[in-house]
Amino acid sequence: MKENPYQYDHEDLQELLKQYQNLRSGFSHAFLDEDSFERIINHFDEQEDLPQALEATELGIEQFPYSSALLIKKADLLIALRRYQEALNILDRAELFDGSDTNLYILKTDAFLAMDQQEKAVVVLQEALQHFEGQERIELLFELADVYDDYEEFDKIFDCLKWILEEEPNNEEALYKICFWTDFTGRNEESIRIHQKIIDDFPYNELAWFNLAAAYQGLKLYEKAIDAYEYAIAIDEKFDYAYRNMGDAYIRLRKFRDAIEALEKVVELSRPEDVIYEAIAHCFDKLGNYGQARVYYRKASHLNTEDSKLYYKIACTYLNEENWNSAIKYLDTALRIHPNQAEYNLAMGECRMQLKEFREAIRYFSTVVRIRPRNISSWEALIRCLYHAKFYTEAQEQTQVALRVTGGKPIFVFYLSVICFAMGKSKQGLLHLEKAMSLSPKLLKKMVVLSPAILQNQSVVDLVARYKKNKML
Repeated sequence: MKENPYQYDHEDLQELLKQYQNLRSGFSHAFLDEDSFERIINHFDEQEDLPQALEATELGIEQFPYSSALLIKKADLLIALRRYQEALNILDRAELFDGSDTNLYILKTDAFLAMDQQEKAVVVLQEALQHFEGQERIELLFELADVYDDYEEFDKIFDCLKWILEEEPNNEEALYKICFWTDFTGRNEESIRIHQKIIDDFPYNELAWFNLAAAYQGLKLYEKAIDAYEYAIAIDEKFDYAYRNMGDAYIRLRKFRDAIEALEKVVELSRPEDVIYEAIAHCFDKLGNYGQARVYYRKASHLNTEDSKLYYKIACTYLNEENWNSAIKYLDTALRIHPNQAEYNLAMGECRMQLKEFREAIRYFSTVVRIRPRNISSWEALIRCLYHAKFYTEAQEQTQVALRVTGGKPIFVFYLSVICFAMGKSKQGLLHLEKAMSLSPKLLKKMVVLSPAILQNQSVVDLVARYKKNKML
């Protein structure tokens, strides 16, 4: 029958604690060596009984005054108790006995950072780096990177990670982190050089291939990025983040079918995410496959029920199919979440207008104008709706307001013209049209879209022809 090692360790610890209590109380006790004191201190530390842990440390130091390990442990506890200067004094003492423990320098760094003395923390680590090699040096470089992170010196974080990879090219933590900081600092060209060198020496390092691809992607070199992602996937066929980024690169290249294939692989390999479903839906949307787009937008909305944008995008697929009633259903949901979103109100107004529900449409378009008072398209939508509803007086008034708040945009002069013709004010309509043609003749087509019948008016045709003839002379 095998012994239970946990039970043995527990009984051993209880015996140590009993001997320690005898020592504290001045009773006879067995000899406690340095390792025993460390176990006792760690026990109290794990129990979050810092005063007891500190007392045990001080008793241990009385027994072993030249123990740098116990001094470092005491400094660690003092830092936890926010007694930073005391901790630094203890660490200076520990360094005299043994300066070969990297924890000594890391704790000094923690104390200086807690005292808001970043420069001193950096100096401690930079000096320590000169005395260590291998894993200990790498550990200190990671610590230095964290110091730079705390004080937002982001390029220096990148430098630390680069140094780590120069010493240990396959260090996974550094490879993961440098990918993020490459994107954050924009040092893509440098990242390409770093990872090409790693790949030359270690061609089967999938993280290096991934980082190389991400750097190409940061430079918008999407074809090169895709090639590098393909290598990463060839090495690790379950590398879901490579498929994810590849999908994004294909979308940038407008290769939506390839993007769908890559993103569906992400769904297969990882847990469901709304952003992935939304990206797949976007691809189907761009391909004009609105039914499939809705399937994936709905999957995304089931995972993120409060994202109003997803309901709006479902509505837009129905708008593209001119299925106004179905679009309204999803726009209602989107507007319940964000009632003052201009795009949602604009789309709802369009649906209501297409269904000849003009008063409802005007209400939504008016909301858009209130939200975006200087936006030209918002005013255009409201004025078009008033015109189609044959509310010509109101349309004229709103067009004049639009002219004022948008700084006299020519499109609204064209709209004033067509409204005047609809009200039977042909003379005013021609005056407005002549002015509009002098300002921006290319906008005539918008006036014709609003009222195709306007070209049946001979005066309008003559004015336009005369203007074009004068422009050619």
